[in-house]
Amino acid sequence: MTEVMLEVEGLNAYYGPAHVLQDVRFSVDTRPVAIIGRNGMGKSTLCFSIMGMLRSASGSVRLRGQELMGKPSYRIAQAGLGFVPQGRRLFPSLSTDEHLRIIPRRDDGSWTPARIYEMFPGLAVRKTVSAGQLSGGEQQMLAIGRALLTDPKLLIMDEPSEGLAPRVVETLIDGLLTLVREGMGLLLIEQNLGVASALAERQLVMVAGKIAAETTAGALASDPDAQRRYLGVEPQAVR
Repeated sequence: MTEVMLEVEGLNAYYGPAHVLQDVRFSVDTRPVAIIGRNGMGKSTLCFSIMGMLRSASGSVRLRGQELMGKPSYRIAQAGLGFVPQGRRLFPSLSTDEHLRIIPRRDDGSWTPARIYEMFPGLAVRKTVSAGQLSGGEQQMLAIGRALLTDPKLLIMDEPSEGLAPRVVETLIDGLLTLVREGMGLLLIEQNLGVASALAERQLVMVAGKIAAETTAGALASDPDAQRRYLGVEPQAVR
């Protein structure tokens, strides 16, 4: 039986009077899961709520049975959830190496800056370059590396392919698939169906703050009407 890693139940969130997340519930096991949907459907709000970054959120978020709701973000990270936010949120004036050195390491942690440089060799030659001067792909690799240094059991990624060239996206996909093969859980928030399908067979569709449907990458790839309905785009080729 596949181990359940993350369980979300009855998750609600508000921005003022706006009820953004409405009784969201789903689970993630050791297989990657992608949450897809158009812009403005609540996907980033979902990430913030899971990571303890939105005070208005209520419900239950459990990582391997441990309740995380109500805990501060740093405690949630310590429990084993890593987060790569949309837009990367790096410090423009800090160098690549400084970003990786400021993350406190666990005594039993397996991720080190040296291992990050091994995974992303392009960053190794950009150690002293400020984040603001890195390319979009390099910034995304640095954001992933920063999250990995917390030694997560499960990695949440919000729109990781946004603004990246196709060649860089391919490299990103390969790196994430390597992490999955090594046993890391992955919850992917994506609007790019090709990327979502390359990383996760199980697809959850978010519409107006709710999980409106569950499908698979294969089923969605062969259903142009569903692609238009859920993503508002013309059918996309998948990897």
